[in-house]
Amino acid sequence: MTTSTIAGAPRRGVLSRVTDRIGGGVIQALMVLIGVFWLVPTLGLFVVSIREEAANNSTGWWTAFTKPAEFTLKSYGDLLATGFTSSFWNTVAITVPATILVIGIAAMAAYAFAWMDFPGRDPLFLVVVGLLVVPIQIALIPIAKLYGALGIFGSIAGVVLFHVAFGLPFAIFLLRNFFVGIPASLLEAARMDGASEWRIFSTVVFPLAKPAIASLGIFQFLWVWNDLLVALVFADSDNQPMTKALQSQMRQFGTNIDILAPGAFLSLIIPLVLFFAFQRYFVQGMMAGSVK
Repeated sequence: MTTSTIAGAPRRGVLSRVTDRIGGGVIQALMVLIGVFWLVPTLGLFVVSIREEAANNSTGWWTAFTKPAEFTLKSYGDLLATGFTSSFWNTVAITVPATILVIGIAAMAAYAFAWMDFPGRDPLFLVVVGLLVVPIQIALIPIAKLYGALGIFGSIAGVVLFHVAFGLPFAIFLLRNFFVGIPASLLEAARMDGASEWRIFSTVVFPLAKPAIASLGIFQFLWVWNDLLVALVFADSDNQPMTKALQSQMRQFGTNIDILAPGAFLSLIIPLVLFFAFQRYFVQGMMAGSVK
């Protein structure tokens, strides 16, 4: 046996070569199948939301495709009559500021932890990481008392501040892990040109962090948009988001599917569109933040 044979790569079996040839196609087909199954509940919810209540109570949603006469938008009209529109805009007023503030504050803090040297930086970052394991339930009563003393209990501002406070630890951790992967030579070149730390952050670091920022924005947006617990505690009836409005409808009407189905679909469709629009950045940002 020659030395080249010993050092060379081992021969691959027939099964291994066949797997390589068809593996990519099989994996893609499997992922498509999983995606279809994942979208089936969403499709079913949409069909239920545009069917007559009697039809939903008597047959399954999949039978509606053979009876197009059952389709109607009456359920959406009934939903809007309950004041759901104001709950939708309350959700927007809570989610958008909570997402923007978390991204802005966390990006500046992450830059400081990654590239600025100041006393107590490492211990302070360990404190931020430790806050990741703190459940929000233990803070509900103390913050409720604080909000009562400040006069913001039940307001949209109180809900936004709560989401910002509990969204910052994860946001700082994610962005800091991304920022430390940026080549130091870029920052040193900017400093040699006389750029301030703020200019370096805003013109060099922040634009390069678009994948991580997009993934963070999706996480924060979905968490706040779908939140029910914080809304139940801190939002009153005038400032309630969609999740609390739907929960109140369930409490009042029980199995009132003609109200709950269109409301649930409207609350679902916007996060779904957002995820599909930014899924490429989402994957890039999560991979970058997980290996640093």
